[in-house]
Amino acid sequence: MGDLRKILAALAALCATQAAALPPSPHERARVFADCAGWLLALEEHQRLFDGPASDVTAARRAAFLDLLDAVLPDAEAQGLPEGTTLTWRVTARAEQAMLLTRAAFAEDPHARPASAAAAEARVAGCLRLLPGT
Repeated sequence: MGDLRKILAALAALCATQAAALPPSPHERARVFADCAGWLLALEEHQRLFDGPASDVTAARRAAFLDLLDAVLPDAEAQGLPEGTTLTWRVTARAEQAMLLTRAAFAEDPHARPASAAAAEARVAGCLRLLPGT
């Protein structure tokens, strides 16, 4: 767990030097990491259908967000975050992202496809800016 805290501190320092910034409180960080894990899970599942090898990269990135979530969770819960909240956030984020990816691939309205794809890509891009080396 100590290594994860060091990684989180390094990530915060890196983000401070780049445009991406982590929220200040553990509760808010937990929300960001949970949302990113959910969004990346939906992308991973989508990629398994259409681009198998890409899903392995996405799975590794999702695992990184789960590690980050595990690192901040004790502090977030100490500040009053109810147990199980992050699972709800992850499931909700996954469902929303899956809907966007489905509309991007299969919507009957041709105008809905690019807008849905852009929204899904923007979410993931925001998350990836938080991970060093991506």
